[in-house]
Amino acid sequence: MQEPAFSGAVEGPLDQTVFNRLVAHVGAVPGTVHVRNGKRALLDRLHGYNNAARRWPWLVLIDLDNDADCAPAFRRTHLPETSEFMCFRVAVRQIEAWLLGDRERLAGYLSVTASRFPVSPEALENPKRTLVGLARQSRRRATRELMVPTPTSGRKVGPGYTSELIGFVTDRENGWRPDVASRASPSLARCIECLRLVVRRTA
Repeated sequence: MQEPAFSGAVEGPLDQTVFNRLVAHVGAVPGTVHVRNGKRALLDRLHGYNNAARRWPWLVLIDLDNDADCAPAFRRTHLPETSEFMCFRVAVRQIEAWLLGDRERLAGYLSVTASRFPVSPEALENPKRTLVGLARQSRRRATRELMVPTPTSGRKVGPGYTSELIGFVTDRENGWRPDVASRASPSLARCIECLRLVVRRTA
């Protein structure tokens, strides 16, 4: 039996990599992914994606940031009713929290002591800022130079921040483990559960 192919929409390249990893993780096939370069552009097209999900599987990933107190409230505001094959999932508060959930593997990848990582990454106000702070403590100079911005750059992340994290997500042998990360990231656990439910519906 052919595995279902998921279409999707995300905010940026790192989110697209997480999308592909999660879809493959539940035994499905990543299909066309629309990278919208930000939240507003994605939300503007959300109802169109939901209409498409009446016919085939969709996964839409978006960051909560500080736009609502919780993910359910955000989802009710922007898409109160989802189509049968739609997974509209909200990362609390940023997709980086889902990566921080696998603290053992990410600590090794960044060469930072695991005890310095947060136990509850979804409680962080700004997981991206926390991740940059952890990279600043790396024992590897290359990691610090790639992921941490210079004081004069005016940027929040270093020049190789996204590419380094993409490498972590795609490394099947030593990188990110979604099931492990989901134990510390409830919104990730709900995303995986939703994907598995849609896979069962298409069987």
